[in-house]
Amino acid sequence: MSSYPERHKPGEMAPIPPRTQPVPPLDEDGLGGVLEDTAGFHPGVDMIRDGIRLLALDRLTVEDTKNVLAALAGFEQSVVTAIGFLVERLTNPDTNPALDVLDAETAKRVQTYGEQYRYELAEFGPRQHAAEAIGLIDGI
Repeated sequence: MSSYPERHKPGEMAPIPPRTQPVPPLDEDGLGGVLEDTAGFHPGVDMIRDGIRLLALDRLTVEDTKNVLAALAGFEQSVVTAIGFLVERLTNPDTNPALDVLDAETAKRVQTYGEQYRYELAEFGPRQHAAEAIGLIDGI
């Protein structure tokens, strides 16, 4: 008696290809190009770039992949959310003394843009897509 199901389900019994290929290098037109273009702005940005590069080129396990996706963008409290709060903080004259050189009207407009960025990222960001990917990986 065959172990193949009576009703065909595409890919159900297909052999799983071995995952022994090396992690591919970064592409210059995508992530690699963005990392190059953002080099040298500030040591903090360079540290973020280094972390992104490490995550992109590291040989992650399935569990690592799910955890990294969750930490980056899959939950409300994620790295993407932290970037939104950072943008809001950097555009606020009360938390960024560098903006003291701006006149009051301009400073308020800059602050408003930062607040809007953080709000829209939190409310309308694509967090659900990352959560769905995690669920698929997890078999949910």
